[in-house]
Amino acid sequence: MTHGIADDAQLALLLELAATPKPGNVDRERDHPDLRFEQFLAGAVGARPGLDAAAAGAPVGTAFETAVAGMAARARDNTQFGALLLLTPLVSAVAVAGEATRAAAADVLEATTVDDAARFYRAFEHTDVRVADPPDDFAGLDVRRGADAIPTLRSRGLTLSEVVVASAPADGVAREWATDFERTFDAADSLRTGTAPLPARISETFLRLLADTPDALVAARHGHDVAERVSDRAAELVDADRADVEAWADRLVEAGINPGTTADVVAAALFVALSRGLRR
Repeated sequence: MTHGIADDAQLALLLELAATPKPGNVDRERDHPDLRFEQFLAGAVGARPGLDAAAAGAPVGTAFETAVAGMAARARDNTQFGALLLLTPLVSAVAVAGEATRAAAADVLEATTVDDAARFYRAFEHTDVRVADPPDDFAGLDVRRGADAIPTLRSRGLTLSEVVVASAPADGVAREWATDFERTFDAADSLRTGTAPLPARISETFLRLLADTPDALVAARHGHDVAERVSDRAAELVDADRADVEAWADRLVEAGINPGTTADVVAAALFVALSRGLRR
């Protein structure tokens, strides 16, 4: 049973990667100059021990750091950090509850500890991650400090959920934690009920998510105005011909604009859909 849960999580990473077009993202037809398709394949392989650990009942923080360390060692870069931050508690939730539900995920998040938070901070020492500045009341707790921030973390007694949710205003992955994975489960429903071939459903789901909410990674790297324009353009292309979406995907890659947070949510949604019986 636990093996099957981790299988679904790893497959979700691979399916998200293989679907095309997902404008601005690395996929089987597009590389970025500093990140390539095969690195994401390697990252999905490297993350597997952490996914196995989550499925076997390991603490969320331990499983997440293990997944990130394996990803970084195999890919030699950050390929799926945000996706793993979504997948790890979802895998734990399915392992505990036997099914993927928002209530089960909320229970996992509520049960996270200070030790989980410490492992989360250590995960940032395995790879470079683009994050927004911390909230004003998180002085000394910038995740980019890695393990150096752990003494402050422990003195304040903050759990992993409290640390992640504090970043929700500026971080799309953190907002999923704050909302018990609302967008993830909505997207999973879309993936399960569509009638097109699965790769096409994945691409369409990505575009609709991007149209609905400006991507947090784009905002962090290029500013909120660019993120809004990207979201507006996605909305214009939701029902457009594939050729138009393909052309826009190429332009975003050329401009170095990567809606990676949206891809993270798609990967999490694929896991939920697979665990609920989605068949390719």
